[in-house]
Amino acid sequence: MSSDFDLFVIGGGSGGIATARRAAEYGAKVALAEMGKLGGTCVNRGCIPKKLMVYGSSFPEIFKQSQGYGWSPVYSSLNWQHMVNAVNQEVSRLNGIYRKMIDNSKVTIFPARARFLDSHIIEVDGEKITAERILIAVGGRPIKPNIPGIEYALVSDDLFTLPEQPKSIVILGGGYIGSEFACIFHGLGTQVVQIIRKDKILAGFDEDLRSAIQEGMLEHGIKILPNSHPKSIEKTENGLKIILESDELFLTDTIALAATGRVPNIDDLGLDVAGIDTNKGSIVVNAESQTSQPNIYAVGDCTNRINLTPVAIGEGRALADTIYGNKSCLMSHANVPSAIFTHPEAATVGLSEEQAKREYGEEDIKTYRVKFRPLYHTLSGGQDKTMMKLVVQISTDRVLGAHMVGEHAAEVIQGVAIAVKMGATKADFDATVGIHPSAAEEFVTMR
Repeated sequence: MSSDFDLFVIGGGSGGIATARRAAEYGAKVALAEMGKLGGTCVNRGCIPKKLMVYGSSFPEIFKQSQGYGWSPVYSSLNWQHMVNAVNQEVSRLNGIYRKMIDNSKVTIFPARARFLDSHIIEVDGEKITAERILIAVGGRPIKPNIPGIEYALVSDDLFTLPEQPKSIVILGGGYIGSEFACIFHGLGTQVVQIIRKDKILAGFDEDLRSAIQEGMLEHGIKILPNSHPKSIEKTENGLKIILESDELFLTDTIALAATGRVPNIDDLGLDVAGIDTNKGSIVVNAESQTSQPNIYAVGDCTNRINLTPVAIGEGRALADTIYGNKSCLMSHANVPSAIFTHPEAATVGLSEEQAKREYGEEDIKTYRVKFRPLYHTLSGGQDKTMMKLVVQISTDRVLGAHMVGEHAAEVIQGVAIAVKMGATKADFDATVGIHPSAAEEFVTMR
C-alpha cells in the first residue's frame, strides 16, 4: 500500500525546513506540519530578534565612547515601540521568505499541530495522513521554576513584544539566555538584577570565559546575586517582590524573566502510541538521527544533543542526503562553535580546560591565555578587556579548544573553528602570520 507522502515533517523550524527542502530537491514527496510561524524559535523567538536587540542595546555605549575620539556628546533616547516594531517587521519578512522557499520546493504545508496515531499514520487537524518516513523537528520551549507566584514571571518568548520598556527587570537564571537578556536590557537603559544559583553565570563553559564575562557585566553595572535561590514571587500594588532564601528583593515598575532552561517540545505528539523511546524528556536517536522506530527520525532541540540552529540544519540535511540523495552522511557533533551575545561578547569551540583535563589527564594539557585592553579602548575610555585562551594537548600539540571574550568574539572564533575542526596544532597557530593591529592576532602569538 502506497503512502500519502515519502516524508512527513513535524515542525517548521530550521531543522524541519532544511530537511524538507533538501528531501524535496531529491524528488521526494514531502509534507510539513507547523501550527505556528515558519522558522521556529531561531527566527521568531530567538537568534534573530535577540541579535537585533543586542545591536540596538549597543548604541548608548558607542555614543559615549566616540567622545574619546573627538566627537561631541550625543544625547539620545530610545523609542521602545519603534525598536520592537522594527524587530518584528524583520521577523515577519523572514517568515515570508521561509514560506516562499517551502512553496518553491513544492512541499505541502499543513498549518496545524500533528500527532502520531501509529508509526506510519499522523493526524493533522482531524485528517489522517500516511507517510513512509516521518521526521520530528519540534524544537524546544522555555520552562519556569516551580515556585509560588511564578505565573507573574515572563519567559524569553514574551520579551520581543513588550508594549513598554520596563524600568527594571529581575532575571532568574544564569544560563546564556538569562545572561544575554541581562546585557540587552542593561544596554537599553533598564535596571537589571540577575539571580543565579551558583557563584558564576554560564555553568558548563570554560571557567576563564565564565569569569571574564561576569567581571565585564559587573563592571558595566549589572547587579548579579550569586548563590541565590528564589522561593516565591509576590505581586503588590507597587511592583514585584522576589523572595529569596536569604533575603527579599523588591523593585517597583519591574518585570521578572524566568530564564531557567528549555525542554524539548514533545508534549501531545503521541510518541507513546508510535513506540518512540524518550529519555529525560528528550527523543532518543542514534548517530543517524533515527529513533527507536526505524522509519521515524528526529533532529534539533527535541533530541537535546547540541541545541543550536546550525546543528539542527546540519542534522536534517545529512539525513536527507543519506536517505534521498544516496550520499552517506553523518552530522559531526565534535568541535561545534558557539557564541554568547552578552556584553562583553564571548565565543568558544572545542573543549574547555576542565573538559580537556578530564578527558586526557591534567598532565597532558597546557593552556595559553592572554588578557589585554584592546587598541580601540585606549582612546574610547572603555575599560572592557579581551580574553583569549587555547587549550592544547601536550603529547600531540593539537589545539583542543579555543575561547574568547571580547568584541567580535563570534566573528573571530568562526575562523578559528575551522583550524580546530581540521586538527591544527599549536605549531600551526604559531606559524601563522598575524594581522596587525587586530585583537585576533593574539591567537597566533601566544607563547
